[in-house]
Amino acid sequence: MNVKTNERILVPVLAVTISLTLVFLAVPEFPLAHAQTAAQKAAVAGGAAGAQAQSSKLIGAGLAFGLAGAGAGIGLGFVGAAGLAAISDNPKMQSRVFIFVGMVESIAIYGIVMMFIILGQ
Repeated sequence: MNVKTNERILVPVLAVTISLTLVFLAVPEFPLAHAQTAAQKAAVAGGAAGAQAQSSKLIGAGLAFGLAGAGAGIGLGFVGAAGLAAISDNPKMQSRVFIFVGMVESIAIYGIVMMFIILGQ
């Protein structure tokens, strides 16, 4: 394949950049320390902890599904190209190519399963 090194590095760098941006945006802001009673401070702390746990679940589920889907897509591109080349040389290889394509697509299914497990907790 005639793919430049810069183009191969671009997708993982973008994935890491987007992931880090989402993680830093999900960090809750700390409430300002005004004159509050102990009950009000406890209520704010409890609400912030619950919101932080919920946002962490959503980010984790999104990362599990998104990165698994992106990885499966990249892998499917390589496997599909090589599979079509193999089938064009030898049509009897079609069933083996479909097995390899199914193995790559199962990675995306694992990502969906992990997303539902994370959201279900």
